Amino acid sequence: MGDAALRYFLEVVRSGSIAEASVRLNVAASAISRQIAKLEAELGSPLFERRSRGMVPSAAGELLAQHARRTLLGEEQVVSEIRRLRGLERGLVRVGCTEGFATDFMPEAIGMFRHTYPGIAFDMRVAAPQAVTRMVREGEIDIGLTFGFMPDASVQVEFGGSAPLMALVGLDHPLANRPWVTIADIAAFPLGLPAKDTTARQLFDLVCGAEGIAVEPMLTTNYMSGLWRFAETGGGVTVTGRITVLSRIWRFHVVALPLRSKTSNERRYEIQSMLGRTLPDAARAFVFHLRRHLEQLDRPGDQPLGLRS
Repeated sequence: MGDAALRYFLEVVRSGSIAEASVRLNVAASAISRQIAKLEAELGSPLFERRSRGMVPSAAGELLAQHARRTLLGEEQVVSEIRRLRGLERGLVRVGCTEGFATDFMPEAIGMFRHTYPGIAFDMRVAAPQAVTRMVREGEIDIGLTFGFMPDASVQVEFGGSAPLMALVGLDHPLANRPWVTIADIAAFPLGLPAKDTTARQLFDLVCGAEGIAVEPMLTTNYMSGLWRFAETGGGVTVTGRITVLSRIWRFHVVALPLRSKTSNERRYEIQSMLGRTLPDAARAFVFHLRRHLEQLDRPGDQPLGLRS
């Protein structure tokens, strides 16, 4: 199986159609069809199922996709090892993270890393937590920094820590001087909540369900900075993870209050890489850098955070 055939095959898996893969690869659709036909003839099995929503890998296709990802990433590793002879002078690290890390933490970490290794470039993608893990699993990115409820067995967890929820309020809010709050406390005020595909929202909904409290948010958005500004201007209360608070609270006039409940500590943050893959040197060095940065940032404690802390 040639590299070109595997690359064409993987792009059809990602895009769900030969036509879309043709556009992305800038290769004629007929050439992609021929390569896939050759792969199917060579393996003696169909690699795709044609459905109304596009081309979906068959069981054989899923196995080949796993092999192809590791094969192509292995070639990148060879290139990396050759560059290793010259040190970390050049290279590309592909990272993915949630918006909570993308606004401040990740750009700062990249900037600090490049002070030491100025020849290393970065490609940063921002997505929902589950999408970050999927990109790691499928080899679209080298490193993922995301949130979850338990370690994911489909990826390698390089490092992780607790990401309990905190409530954000403006400096003049009636709750601002509390040492901590409960769901019942914040439910009495207008709420701004993140979108339902975020682990912060999912955990918040679980806590509400466990405590038998129904809430109706006045604002729902997938834009985190908007929620912080909502709290800062006195619009109401919002919730986010402590690790996010620690990385960016200095930018806002808000107070972050620990959210007390039986289940508020069940969320985690994780640095993830592809299971079974040896990372290129630049990516490995950046994992170490991220871990050290998180260890320095994530100080223990259950105290309010903000301008008065």
